[in-house]
Amino acid sequence: EPDVTIVSGLKDMVVFEGDDVMFRCQVSHENARDVEWKLQDVALQNNEMNEISVEKGKIHTLTLRKVTEQDIGTITFRVGPHTSTA
Repeated sequence: EPDVTIVSGLKDMVVFEGDDVMFRCQVSHENARDVEWKLQDVALQNNEMNEISVEKGKIHTLTLRKVTEQDIGTITFRVGPHTSTA
């Protein structure tokens, strides 16, 4: 299986309380396994507040809905041994 690397990393975002914010990270190969999103070292699951999806097979997106002050912190995207933070 090819080593999946991060082609385009996360970018820092500034948003207002109550807004949605989207983070995206592009990887080198489709169908990447061992992918994880974290906020402040807490793994995120796909639910009504966090929408995790993959576009065109290589672009992994995380949308945080109606952010609050508690959502301030570092977002981490990991695929295998590679990480990107914002």
